[in-house]
Formats: sequence, structure tokens, C-alpha cells
Amino acid sequence: MHNRPTPVFSVITVTYNAAAVLEDTIQSVISQTYHHVEYIIVDGASKDGTLDIVHRYRDRIARVVSEPDKGLYDAMNKGMALATGDYLCFLNAGDSFHEDDTLQQLVHSLPPHTEELPGVIYGDTDLVDGEGHFVRRRRLSPPDVLTWHSFRQGMLVCHQAFFARRDLAEPYNLDYRFSADFDWCIRVMKKAHTLHNAHLVVIDYLDEGLTTANRRASLLERFRIMAKHYGLLSTVAHHAWFVLRLALKR
Repeated sequence: MHNRPTPVFSVITVTYNAAAVLEDTIQSVISQTYHHVEYIIVDGASKDGTLDIVHRYRDRIARVVSEPDKGLYDAMNKGMALATGDYLCFLNAGDSFHEDDTLQQLVHSLPPHTEELPGVIYGDTDLVDGEGHFVRRRRLSPPDVLTWHSFRQGMLVCHQAFFARRDLAEPYNLDYRFSADFDWCIRVMKKAHTLHNAHLVVIDYLDEGLTTANRRASLLERFRIMAKHYGLLSTVAHHAWFVLRLALKR
């Protein structure tokens, strides 16, 4: 008999006026065949029917917070502070696990007799529309072997498909408004000894698309983050075309 690890996953959903999309997300978590799951919902004091939906499933949710926050990453920090599991998974309202047995498959992909759980478990992401229909596979795909240097190429693993061991995770840096998750993933990977590719589609990501203004701000922020972690000269050299494009748009 293989001694498979049975880690607890703290799944954190941050919501604000998400009544239109939240129920599918909750159902995808509570219908997981793997039962070592702690579900946490952090709501920013929604004014629509979000909390009605949350209360409908309250007995299946470990912790619920509803109060004003300073934005997405502040709410995610609150969720992280409440988490007690081995791994953190941030599943936004509208996103869902790819299958009902996704977490089971994820655990089965781990090598048996593991002395230490991997610092990061990661997988692939499908983009879906509002009805949950497949649109396309995410453009950037996870490398077979992931290191903190990999994100020089961009965010190769979708944040939702990046499961960080909780003891390696520090709070999100609230100086970043759009790309704090990019910085957070790099910081986690720097501390992780082992990063495990589950070779699975893990997440169905609701493809809403950033506004052009936010996309530009997000790219500029990512550039700052890359310069911080990889050095300015290296980042400029690596992204000469990117810098040129931004300069031409000004």
C-alpha cells in the first residue's frame, strides 16, 4: 500500500457583488471528491445577493468574513490569515475546479512516501465563458520544470492553478494594485525546495478580460516586479520589444 500524503487544501474565494457567478464556484469546491478541504469566503461587504448564496451553503464553508476591504489583495491576505491547511488555493468567484475529482487527481499525482510536501503544486488552466463552456487553453502554459526564474517569461502558471504551501506564503504586497499575485508567486517559488507539476488541467477560469487601461497598468506593474526580482538590466534586455511597445503607445 502506498503511503500517499493527504494534505489539507485551504480554498479561498474573494467576493464582491459576485451573486451572478459565485454559486458555480461554491458548488465546484463542495462537490470535490477529496474531502481534506477547508473552504474560506472573504466578502467585501457585497450589496447584491452574494451573501444570500453564501448562507445557502454556510454549513459547507469553514469561515465566512464580510466586511469592507482595501481591494482584492487585502481580502486575499485576510483569507490567508484565516487558513489552517497545508496548501493555499485562491479560487475567484466565477472560476471553478476543472472536475469534481481535480483535488483527488492532484494528490494522486504526488509521489508516494514523500518526506516533505512540495513547496508548490501547479497545473494548467482552461478559459471558459459565462456558461462554463470551453473557450481555449490558457495562452501561457506551465513548463515541465518550474523555478522562480521561469516567470521571466511572464506568469506561466495561472494564479488559481498555483497551490502554495502555506508555510512558505507571505502576505500579498498591497503596493501592487493589479499584479501582486505575480510578485507573490515569485516570492513563494524562491522559498520552495520542490515544485511539482501535476500535469493536469486544474482550473476553469472565467474569461472576462481586463479593460485595456487596466491591462496596461498591469503590464507596467509586472515590469516593475520583474525588475525587482530579476534585475532592471536583465528585464529590459529580456523585454526590449515590450518596453518599445509601451513607449510607442504613450
